[in-house]
Amino acid sequence: MNNKTWSDIAAVYFDSRMVKIFLLGIISGFPWVLIGSSLSLWLKEDGLSRSTIGWAGLIFGVYAINFLWAPLIDRLRVPFLTSFLGHRRGWIIISQLIIVICLLFWSILNPTEQLWLVIGVGLVIAIASATQDITIDALRIEQIEQHETLSMAAGAAIAVVGWWTGYKVGGIVALYTADYFQKAGYQNYWQISFVLLCLVVVLCSMGLLFVKEKTANDRIKSQLESEEGVKERLSSFGDLAAIIAWVYGTVLEPLLSFFKKNGITIGIYIISFIFLFKIGEAFLGRMSIVFYKEIGFSKSDIALYSKGIGWITTVCFTLIGGVFAIRAGIVKALFISGIAMASTNLFFSLLAWVGKSELLFAMAVLLDDLAAAFATVAFVAFISLLVDRTYTATQYALLASIGTAGRTLLASSSGAMVDWLDGDWGTFFVITAVMVIPSLAILWMIKNKLNLGQKT
Repeated sequence: MNNKTWSDIAAVYFDSRMVKIFLLGIISGFPWVLIGSSLSLWLKEDGLSRSTIGWAGLIFGVYAINFLWAPLIDRLRVPFLTSFLGHRRGWIIISQLIIVICLLFWSILNPTEQLWLVIGVGLVIAIASATQDITIDALRIEQIEQHETLSMAAGAAIAVVGWWTGYKVGGIVALYTADYFQKAGYQNYWQISFVLLCLVVVLCSMGLLFVKEKTANDRIKSQLESEEGVKERLSSFGDLAAIIAWVYGTVLEPLLSFFKKNGITIGIYIISFIFLFKIGEAFLGRMSIVFYKEIGFSKSDIALYSKGIGWITTVCFTLIGGVFAIRAGIVKALFISGIAMASTNLFFSLLAWVGKSELLFAMAVLLDDLAAAFATVAFVAFISLLVDRTYTATQYALLASIGTAGRTLLASSSGAMVDWLDGDWGTFFVITAVMVIPSLAILWMIKNKLNLGQKT
């Protein structure tokens, strides 16, 4: 893989499939604006505490457990939509519809009076988003053949670019819209913004129509063969054998195939690495917008530096990160990006100690986005190469959700940590930098034993 020429890499990036993967990334990234930046700032401006905002982030925990219903999403058909749009796209459209309904519901709520209802609706948005991610990731991986490791790395980069485009541009729209209505004198400026954000979801649904879905004949055939084998071995159970076989093929076989491929010991190490790798980044990300607000930056400043400039730098560095991952190998890219993530977190400590500085703010955001872009490309490609195509949606959802568990469940205590530190943001960001070390130690232990189907 690291012997590929620049012309080989360019050809992969200009593959028409990358446009479809980019669109899928946008659809996946936008809901995080709603339950991340928008919800956090909405609660902050309504006078709720840092701890409350941090704990509200527990709704992201559904991304850590979406593997629980991934087998059902992988197997169950959506009436009418599956026949009309395809299995994967049918589930995505259902999820998008739920998000629109939730945004309209948010538009009539008040966080100070109906906090738990606001968070409850946010939870439903998170569930719908986590559900569509199951099918989006599977649809993305299935755009590329299993032996195309070069295209898989490039596809990971393009998917990340799409995700950050949905997240950053969506964030610009959300923040500028809320800022505009606030300055216009509307007290319910966030509620009005949520109604307008429904249009973005509709545009995402329209973009989905350009992503073609391959037939699932081979995948279905392999799944049925596995079930038939179990059913024959349990024939003495009569009609119950068919039920047991379906549950085994849907729930247990995807997990067992992962450990058959990697071995139990290496499999556990892989899962541990995935869980720990991006915890520090998540702790920083969960509290970053609160930190920006407390240090004195306005919504427009945050939109410009964190979302606008951040989006441009993320797009550029993600593509560069994809090239680096292609030429250097996924494992080496994970090591370098992990060290970069830890190092760039320290710039936020510097910003906290120096005080409000637009130049330092821009530098911190740029460098953080650079490191996050490299790390995410390598991370997504790493997981994608581990997946068994017979159980694409279920296995990817399982592995990705393990990573999300570390980033969401533990990071929900970030607000409480800042409060425990008496608002010492500088020390908080130093702690987030140290958090990456355990994952890199695990990766070093297994780097020569990974089965990624490529030279790492």
